[in-house]
Amino acid sequence: MKTMYATIISLLISATYALASGNGGNGEGLGFMATLFIGFGILILVFQTIPAILLFTGLLKGLLSPADKKAHAGNSGKNS
Repeated sequence: MKTMYATIISLLISATYALASGNGGNGEGLGFMATLFIGFGILILVFQTIPAILLFTGLLKGLLSPADKKAHAGNSGKNS
């Protein structure tokens, strides 16, 4: 009886490994259209970083530059 249980457990363990291995080592890889689709998505991400970098540098220039005193001088003379 113990040998039967041991045999069943060993078969279950080996079957679990076989099922977890996927397609059994069939190395087809991605198709040509899938590769083009992924490449197109990467190009979109790369080209979106250019305006993002420009906006970020403008933001940093605005935050780190001294305040414009001419814009505030016009409003300070008016009392409503």
